[in-house]
Amino acid sequence: MAKIATHKDLRVYQLAFVKAMEIYTISKLFPVEEKYSLTDQIRRSSRSVCANLAEAFRKRRYPKNFVSKLSDCEAEAAETQVWLDFAIACDYITIEDYEKFYKEYDMILGMLVKMIVEPEKWKV
Repeated sequence: MAKIATHKDLRVYQLAFVKAMEIYTISKLFPVEEKYSLTDQIRRSSRSVCANLAEAFRKRRYPKNFVSKLSDCEAEAAETQVWLDFAIACDYITIEDYEKFYKEYDMILGMLVKMIVEPEKWKV
């Protein structure tokens, strides 16, 4: 197993970052009237998963703080799934893209929950 020196070494961070970038790209196709609503919200929540992971990683010596920031990550990932629900309901994305993103965010959520229930494995 490779040494994890920074948050960027976490598989969950790497996956969340790639997904946030893919959401950024696909959301460029959303209608202009969604700029300050759906487009902004889905980009913000997907990016926030990564930002909160970075904060959580730096707080891992304090298990309660670590778990709290991971819980924020979990909430942001779930929020991203809600925005995906709206994107498919409005026909802004294909069913294939929706299913792919939703499944990948389920994977991210699973990884986060595993970290939340085993915070001692991450303590400095």
